[in-house]
Amino acid sequence: MFDGFTLDHVDVGDVTLRVRHGGSGPPVLLLHGHPRTHTTWHRVAPRLAERFTVVCPDTRGYGASTKPPTDAEHTPYSKRVMAADCVALMAHFGHSRFFVAGHDRGAYVATRLALDHPSVIRGAAILDAVPIGEALARCDARFAREWFHWFFFAQPEKPERVITTDPDAWYNVGTKNTPERLGEENFADFHRAIHDPATVTAMLEDYRAGLGIDRAHDDADRAAGRRITCPALVLWSSDDDLEDLYGDVLGVWRSWTTDLRGHSIESGHHMAEDNPEALATALAEFFSGT
Repeated sequence: MFDGFTLDHVDVGDVTLRVRHGGSGPPVLLLHGHPRTHTTWHRVAPRLAERFTVVCPDTRGYGASTKPPTDAEHTPYSKRVMAADCVALMAHFGHSRFFVAGHDRGAYVATRLALDHPSVIRGAAILDAVPIGEALARCDARFAREWFHWFFFAQPEKPERVITTDPDAWYNVGTKNTPERLGEENFADFHRAIHDPATVTAMLEDYRAGLGIDRAHDDADRAAGRRITCPALVLWSSDDDLEDLYGDVLGVWRSWTTDLRGHSIESGHHMAEDNPEALATALAEFFSGT
């Protein structure tokens, strides 16, 4: 897994991030989602490394990255703070400007990177997501039913008690998540993470920030008319529910961007694991053309 890549732990301020990096060429940052770690990219990163310098961290709180204490507003787990971690991480490796691709929760960090650091981001690929503020503004009974975990995770203490009682059951180990589907080493890393109570709490803090401070940041950008000004690629999984929930996915993003393109990928939700060839090709074409 990650043949030719280097594994490091990088101090970016108040947290240390576990990160794999390798390849050569223009720099690309890959950001995972919940409940994965950076190893979710193990089938995509080597393909991109043939043409790009690829950096894959565990975002703060996830995997083997450190888990800072939270506050009443969940600020340490806001996407704004996570985005600042990413800028510091890439600067550590000498990259003052770079491309970013983020999936699921990582897509919100990629979005915040593009909004907060427009001079740094050359292009942003956003996978399986619409803006947090947009999702909550459009929330209806169907969204609440199918994405109930957003609201359950936001509750104090109870989610930790439920998940840590049987992490394998909660995270579909043996059914949707198996060594065969994820790859043995990626599965082992994911499995280790979901069995660490501190990681579970940190992942929940990500969601708690999402319903509060992250939404406030999105709403403030919307009110101020701020947009993503770098080229933006939006990709979504054909077998997930983004199209079912929103219909025209690109239509949701159009008012948030100035240079937008995108399409679906034939895949389940975890497209980096399910269809790495198509995803790597789409990302490489986008990054090469911007």
